[in-house]
Amino acid sequence: MGRFDVDRIKKDFPTLRRQVHGKRLVYLDSAASAQSPQPVLDAMAAYYEQRRANVARGVYQIATEATDAYEDARRKVAAFVDAPVEGTVFTRNTTESINLVAYSWVRRRLGPGDALLATQMEHHANLVPWLEASREVGFELRFIPVTAAGYLDLDAVPGLLADGKVSFLAITQQSNVLATINPVAALARQARAANPACKVLVDGAQSVPHLPVRFGELGADFLAFSGHKMLGPTGVGVLIARPELLDAMPPFLTGGEMIRDVTLEGATWNDLPYKFEAGTMPIAEVIGLGAAVDYLLDLDPEEIRRHEVELTRTALAALQQVDGVTVHGPANVDHRGGSISFLVDGVHAHDVGTVLDHEGVCVRVGHHCAKPLMRHLGVAATARASFYVYNDEDDIAPLVRGIEAAKDFFRRVPDAVAPVTEERDPETIGGPA
Repeated sequence: MGRFDVDRIKKDFPTLRRQVHGKRLVYLDSAASAQSPQPVLDAMAAYYEQRRANVARGVYQIATEATDAYEDARRKVAAFVDAPVEGTVFTRNTTESINLVAYSWVRRRLGPGDALLATQMEHHANLVPWLEASREVGFELRFIPVTAAGYLDLDAVPGLLADGKVSFLAITQQSNVLATINPVAALARQARAANPACKVLVDGAQSVPHLPVRFGELGADFLAFSGHKMLGPTGVGVLIARPELLDAMPPFLTGGEMIRDVTLEGATWNDLPYKFEAGTMPIAEVIGLGAAVDYLLDLDPEEIRRHEVELTRTALAALQQVDGVTVHGPANVDHRGGSISFLVDGVHAHDVGTVLDHEGVCVRVGHHCAKPLMRHLGVAATARASFYVYNDEDDIAPLVRGIEAAKDFFRRVPDAVAPVTEERDPETIGGPA
């Protein structure tokens, strides 16, 4: 696997040392939530053990230390995606980052006569906020369709933009189901050529942890991503935005240090980015995210991408050798990320996941919070194996072995399991992307 020393990397992740069902734990669910290495856990523990205090409030030493650590993490995150520090806002997750833009920009700037363009492959977090905003303020929603090969139908884009009404483009950089890496910069250029006032939001939840991403090169006005998918803790997300847009936007939430002054007649707001960080923020989690950025930079995002391409190529080749396995998404590994959604003939995805669990293999099953895409694919659910820095070829064999075991089991006792599968509502199986 290239220059990657996965054996050394694995030792940094405590969860990977344990066993489940008597088997070595093989974690292939990083697209849902990645594991955290010891340096991230240590950074958060150091906050709680040595400098637990609120930030931007106290003048005593540990409060100052906490504030310094929090702001140091902001500088690290901004540098990681080459974004301005004042345009780097901490939220709880990608979903909250997108909702912030939906409430503070889209609802106030778009209306009847405007259109918002998204894609058929968006997960719910980059779809439902626009559905709700459209219902409330009356703009039109349009969607770029997905081809049978798992790509966006780029031939459809000129027609969708032709009337110049698209005022906002909301697009994932990497599909959480198909793993397709979309040409977001080219699409942003097309959208602005049709309407120079069009703003662009890129959902980077699946891309920022796995690809070298530079905010300025995306052609985006907004970029949203989460800490827990990039080795950081849960409960912290990021909204990157052009500062002049944040200046023009009203706060999403109010209270705490986002306030500059208050009278009984009204209030004014703090400078960026604090204007959008209401109340006590997830301090330990932000500090942990800063440590995660250090860890990823030490590995080198370019090397991470190369590692995942090699691993995905190997995994796809292995799955192609298993009869009855259908993989969704582009066949070309250069056009996709390191996750693989698949189906096994005659076996429900949930049953595949259960058998894999008994092999020690953790995969995601369900609709992946992307029901419109599931309906387009004509399936209720898929199983998804997703790779990250701590996976290697040794993790592929248990995956294949578990799929074969699922096939063997359900081939031998179909009558015994059919009622269980039929009673289950596959669309309720899921959760966060």
